Amino acid sequence: MHLKSYSPQDSRLVTIADRLAFEPHRIRLDPTGHYEESFDREFPFIIRLFHLRHKDFTPGLTWHERLELYLPLDGIARMQMGTRRVELHPGELLVVDNLQLHTTVDFPGFDSRVIVISFLPEFVYSLGSPSHDYFFLLPFYSRIDSQTQVVRNNTPTLPKIHETLARLLECYYARESYYQAGCKAYFLELLFLLAQHFRATEFLRSQLIQQQERAARLKPVFDFIGSHYSEPITLNLGATLAKMSLPSFTRLFKKVAGMTFVSYVTHVRLSQALRLLRESSLTVAEVATRVGFSDQSYFDRKFRLAFGQTPSGARKNTSSA
Repeated sequence: MHLKSYSPQDSRLVTIADRLAFEPHRIRLDPTGHYEESFDREFPFIIRLFHLRHKDFTPGLTWHERLELYLPLDGIARMQMGTRRVELHPGELLVVDNLQLHTTVDFPGFDSRVIVISFLPEFVYSLGSPSHDYFFLLPFYSRIDSQTQVVRNNTPTLPKIHETLARLLECYYARESYYQAGCKAYFLELLFLLAQHFRATEFLRSQLIQQQERAARLKPVFDFIGSHYSEPITLNLGATLAKMSLPSFTRLFKKVAGMTFVSYVTHVRLSQALRLLRESSLTVAEVATRVGFSDQSYFDRKFRLAFGQTPSGARKNTSSA
């Protein structure tokens, strides 16, 4: 007798999702291109349901302090995080590397409903929490270098993860009395399953605190780049903002951001350039200057390497969409 293999499309998660409305991906970026959710400090937890289609979602690389899970329901989705690109099949769950510049990647035929769960770390664990609560955050902090945290479709734990996520969605959108308590209970169960799956039990609480401190130390640098990307930004300035020596800053930045400081600044500028090409009537030369490139040929070359097309091609594709 052959047992039927598990299919994410047959899960209760899809049944629950089919009852809910998935909105077009229209997120609001501030003038620097930074995107931040507005959280209720008493309940810093948000689920967003997006329907992403080819040439029909808000472009742009971003980073954020909140932690995030990302799951495509129907079609293949691709996510760029730092220098890594990961392809996700329907039902696969990605633990987003939030401090690295990341974005959903567009491609012909892209059409998927996507569940995005965002929360602040203190929703689960803070310095005043019981020491064992740090276990819930391990999938977000105990990363092995260059390893992407994905629960794939051949994972035995995935059906249980989908079932827990289905109950979480149902509770979140029903908004019945004390739904916040129910959401937290289901969400902690989900995080527990993820922590077990990634088997990060050797990661110590002291290491998690150290990782959080590193992120906090670099936050002024990320904020400054986001607000001043069009200006000259040197490595020495980054080190000064982080109050670190140049060698220590260089090592820490690459470890946290997944790329060098210079590459990060370039990616932020290119992300803003893509947004301006799609949303403004500025010429390509004006866009290049606006985001901090003094040499248009260098801008064209970097843009093509980042997005696989010329700046003029990106604008043409937008106007013909």
